[in-house]
Amino acid sequence: MISVIFSEFIIYLCVSILMGTFILTFVPNNYRPFIYVKKGILILATVGIALFSFMPILRLIINLQGRIGWQKGFQTVLLTFDIGKAWIFTVFVVFLLLFFILRFYHSDQSNYSWIGCLLTLVLILTLSWSSHASSLEQEKGLITHLVHFTAVSIWIGTLLIVSWFSKNYGNWLMFLRWFTPLAVGCILSTVVSGIILMSFFVDLSHYLYAWTVNYGNFLLIKQLMIISLLAYAAVNGIFIRHNLKKDKNFNPIPWSRVESIVALLIFSITAAMGQQSPPGGNTSEVYDLSILFELLYQGEYYPGADLQFSLNTTSSLLLIIACLFLAMIFYTFYKKQSAMITILLSILFVFSSYLAILTSLV
Repeated sequence: MISVIFSEFIIYLCVSILMGTFILTFVPNNYRPFIYVKKGILILATVGIALFSFMPILRLIINLQGRIGWQKGFQTVLLTFDIGKAWIFTVFVVFLLLFFILRFYHSDQSNYSWIGCLLTLVLILTLSWSSHASSLEQEKGLITHLVHFTAVSIWIGTLLIVSWFSKNYGNWLMFLRWFTPLAVGCILSTVVSGIILMSFFVDLSHYLYAWTVNYGNFLLIKQLMIISLLAYAAVNGIFIRHNLKKDKNFNPIPWSRVESIVALLIFSITAAMGQQSPPGGNTSEVYDLSILFELLYQGEYYPGADLQFSLNTTSSLLLIIACLFLAMIFYTFYKKQSAMITILLSILFVFSSYLAILTSLV
């Protein structure tokens, strides 16, 4: 399971690197800092998508080989399962993208960057075809996952590349002028599509019951991490713009790097969620309860129990502490302290918020 979680994380990272690189190459030089991404990194990211998207297929083949053998299992998964067919198309697109990178891509030329964006989008389509949402809801699941994955890869991919591959922070105000509305649009698309995706796996009318199992716990942690990510987005999109107007020597890169690190943490949580069993819509069905839920829940839970959310003294104090940790992210920026310190603040915010919510269940 760990290998599959790791592979999912790497796929998110590779797609984001490709999308972010091609978008920024397409943007005129005077609207972004000077950015240089070696072809080798793009080649590794492209090949990585093909290799790591094969991991779930390999697990299926291993499960089948005991009954039908390796060769038959390999043929069955690749030729009859949607995940296998999608992987074949993924490999085909990977070869096209590799040819484009080797033959046409130049970091200082934007003539053909739109082709790279298009091929990366097709890769996202093939990966969405093999997603859990697509297997449950077919066309609706495919389209929703495609929108979600595309919005995330544009937003986080651009952020990753500009944070870690910028050689300077010149033209940063011009960069924010177009990236901020783009990021807002991507955030809105991510939230809407994320809610729709969540409805495929969790009965929204019984959302509290999702917190009783591991899938729901990861989902809650991810949502709390997104709140902290939005705090960084506010710093980078609003407050840094104000500082740059007053001080042209202000370096915004450390803060954008911290935002990208938090985004990578969310990628890892999303990958872990994909390997957990969602609770479904039947609240009377017996599920394996989360260890954390059993530890923090104040009452005695049984299938069909009526869970409610009610703040008490403990949860209220924890919620106040969580808000203070979130506020300290902005205070750290105001006091011009190291941006890396705020990673710990984000983790403490998520931890205290999670405790506040779980101890509020009665």
